[in-house]
Amino acid sequence: MLGLFGCSLWVGAQSSDVGKFKTVVIDAGHGGKDPGALGKDVKEKDIVLAVALKVGEYLKRELPDLKVVYTRTTDVFVPLDERAEIANKAKADLFVSIHANAISNPRIYGAETFVLGLHRSEENLEVAKKENSVIILEEDYTTKYEGFDPTSPESYIIFELMQNVYLDQSISAASIIQEQFETRVGRRNRGVKQAGFLVLRKTAMPGVLVELGFLSNRAEEKFMASEEGQVYLASAIFRSIRDYKIRFEARNNLHLSRNEEASVQGVMPLPDATADFKPQEVVEFRIQVASASRQIGENEGPFRLFGDVWSYKDGQMYKYTTGLSSSYEQISQLLTEVRKVIPDSFIIAFKDGERVPVSSVRD
Repeated sequence: MLGLFGCSLWVGAQSSDVGKFKTVVIDAGHGGKDPGALGKDVKEKDIVLAVALKVGEYLKRELPDLKVVYTRTTDVFVPLDERAEIANKAKADLFVSIHANAISNPRIYGAETFVLGLHRSEENLEVAKKENSVIILEEDYTTKYEGFDPTSPESYIIFELMQNVYLDQSISAASIIQEQFETRVGRRNRGVKQAGFLVLRKTAMPGVLVELGFLSNRAEEKFMASEEGQVYLASAIFRSIRDYKIRFEARNNLHLSRNEEASVQGVMPLPDATADFKPQEVVEFRIQVASASRQIGENEGPFRLFGDVWSYKDGQMYKYTTGLSSSYEQISQLLTEVRKVIPDSFIIAFKDGERVPVSSVRD
């Protein structure tokens, strides 16, 4: 059966929990006495909570094997260090903190996603200052955060000294989110950026901080405040987490297969640098359902027939797909269902993001 947001037939390549993406933490920023950014009519804390709860709802519905943990589900104040502690105790595989931005220039708009690192621009530093300033609402924050001053640029030098071992995975997750915002929600893509966020500093897993848009921009405020806008934003984040989960499991299961084979042979596995094994090669199967010489609108064609439609450009043509799996067997099962709607639909394959012949990667 097809779920609202895509394929519910996909299952992991292994029955064991080893190597699986098991837990995600959804963090709705601000809350309680901390309203966050203020728009003309709405507060950041309310927008991000509504979106966060929808993300969790979609994940539970479409990926029932995935454990979803929230840092808050109501309008309460949660200190930044406690948010990280919740994620660490849950042994999460990914931490997604959801926020909305505001700036003095009302013409600026768009979505951006941050990972932990040293800011490369004053603009990124200002975003970090704004999000970190919540700690002044906490009791004895100078002791808890080791004298960190969220308003002082000098305090952010600590992030230059930190080595984020999860940087690559965090950037991967952030890139998927930004692509979804641009291609599926029509948001201006302001890119993946680095800055020093305290909420990401102590999380022991890949993490991203999502800025949905600018409440200081009247059009974006109205979009984020609307039920339709929140559904679009939440479904984009849901799809991003789902896609990251598939890539995570494909990568880790490749690692496991190689180590298990070496163990059976009674030898130690060779380091990746000296082996032909390439764990970064990720194969994805999709089902193509339409193509057009122009971009198809969100309420047209395949978007009306399937809950999850992903598009790509091939030469001068726009092509549209549904479903996603790392297993040819699983995507074939889904094809049977899809052909009941689009009889001439067919399977296509991507390797490391590039279209390849299905025969070259089929098991």
